[in-house]
Amino acid sequence: MTAIAIPKYNYASILKDAAKVSWQVEDLIGKNRPLDFCKPFLPDALVHSRSVSCLTPDEQLILNHIRGNSYLHLFGLVEEFILPLVINHVQSIGCSNIEATQAFLGFATEESKHIHLFREFASAFTAGFGYVCDTIGSPQAIADFVLQHSPLGVALVTLHIEWMTQRHFLDSVRNHHESLDPQFCSLLKHHWQEEAQHARLDTLMVQDLAQMLSPEEIEVAIADYINIMQYLNQGLKAQVKLDLAALQQVIGRTLTATEGDDFSQIQEFSYQQAFLVAGITHPNFIQTVRELSPGGYARIAAIAF
Repeated sequence: MTAIAIPKYNYASILKDAAKVSWQVEDLIGKNRPLDFCKPFLPDALVHSRSVSCLTPDEQLILNHIRGNSYLHLFGLVEEFILPLVINHVQSIGCSNIEATQAFLGFATEESKHIHLFREFASAFTAGFGYVCDTIGSPQAIADFVLQHSPLGVALVTLHIEWMTQRHFLDSVRNHHESLDPQFCSLLKHHWQEEAQHARLDTLMVQDLAQMLSPEEIEVAIADYINIMQYLNQGLKAQVKLDLAALQQVIGRTLTATEGDDFSQIQEFSYQQAFLVAGITHPNFIQTVRELSPGGYARIAAIAF
């Protein structure tokens, strides 16, 4: 077994904070809450649409909308493997720590609600946008690949995603809400409110799992995390190609080979910064990994995207 630092979070405070947040999917999306396609969905710091200089401002706005759709789709994808991870963890706890069981059951309920929310958004987006924008999948195939790895490896990926979500909202979305579609911002805000509890629960899950493992098994989990990150990176590259195809369909023209190469380079960088680097470099993620393995974070930081 591995000695882990004393947890800085506790289940009682997480349950108390979770009780302050209460919303349903119909509160955030539906016929009476249309999306505003005259405004961007996401700040440019997350999508870099303005950096694609071959596009007109109107075309850059369309790309922003396409990226908003893929952004939530990707969150929906990862939550489909987070949900079974959390359920399995609840089963391992049983009734030995009833506050932990309550907290993780709430976590699972909220993750399933988020999946529902993002599916409803996808329908509303397609209806309002007027075009079908293809996205990577299938969710089950991706979940199957991820979940074949060690529970701690998957928990580290989950921790990465939760802290990444915090960084996106606090560093980018929150300070630009006046220029963005208010409906999309409301959706992101309410999602973030619940993910704030999830990030702390993920930290506790990682620590619980690690305590049962040898140093060698923890190194395997670090390797699993890296393998999953590299797999997700390939998925992001595939999504860039789908985004380009969707953009060309909507704007009614095909980018030249040079323009297409520039688009792909900028957008691959954008996806990697948003979904990979933002999580890997989050201070709380770094701290947790370093507590597990002094050299583990150095291996993670050395990943080249």
